[in-house]
Amino acid sequence: MPPAAEYLARSRALVDAVGRQLPAIQQAADWFGATILAGRMVHVFGSGHSRIMVEEMWPRYGSFPGFNPIVELSLSFHNLVVGANGQRQAMFLENVSGLAARILRNFDLAPQDSALVISSGGCNVVPIEMAEEFRRRGVRVVAIISRAHSEASTSQRADGRKLQDFADLVLDTGAPVGDAMVRVPGLETPVAPGSTVGGCLLVNAIKAEVAARLTGAGQPPKVLTAGAVVGRERAAELFEAAYDEHARRLAKLYEKLGA
Repeated sequence: MPPAAEYLARSRALVDAVGRQLPAIQQAADWFGATILAGRMVHVFGSGHSRIMVEEMWPRYGSFPGFNPIVELSLSFHNLVVGANGQRQAMFLENVSGLAARILRNFDLAPQDSALVISSGGCNVVPIEMAEEFRRRGVRVVAIISRAHSEASTSQRADGRKLQDFADLVLDTGAPVGDAMVRVPGLETPVAPGSTVGGCLLVNAIKAEVAARLTGAGQPPKVLTAGAVVGRERAAELFEAAYDEHARRLAKLYEKLGA
């Protein structure tokens, strides 16, 4: 089988792995929908390449307000690779204890909120402590990990606990140990990771379920939609309305800080 065909075959297996988690996906959507209907926000965090799933959730076409993307550039700005702002520093900072608490110090959290924390291995300190800090503040946590990779890996936290130990619900991308899914003859190590495929399937499945819950409750979301679908004028109206709603929801997370 050509390497590209093998990758596609393994990606189809990820679709099946996500599909087997439909009850858990619906549970996550129940919690997230309740948060948004209460006028609050679902906090979405991922460091490293898990940032991709954060941005997949919001804001982009086919998404809607109610999600607070928490992306720290110091943990996820990979473009320079080496030198100032390089990958070595980002990977170091992912395991600095206390950083998660400083990030969340910026937000006035409430028990009606909920959180989605994404980490393929679930073993780096910052995402683990993010989940721990959310839980300490009474916020329900959904985690997305690669279960096989996480179980084969060692936590960077001193007590050995992992992200799933601080989650109310755990979803699995289905990616294998080490993430990469294709073996090339003559090459020592595998290539072509799968966690992003599985992760994006999960977040969009959740998104669709949340949209159904909001619409069923009489509060259909303002979805960012292309002009090719609804016309340029309507698309512009939806964009402005969605961003305005996001701003109003975000304002609630700042108004009582330090009070």
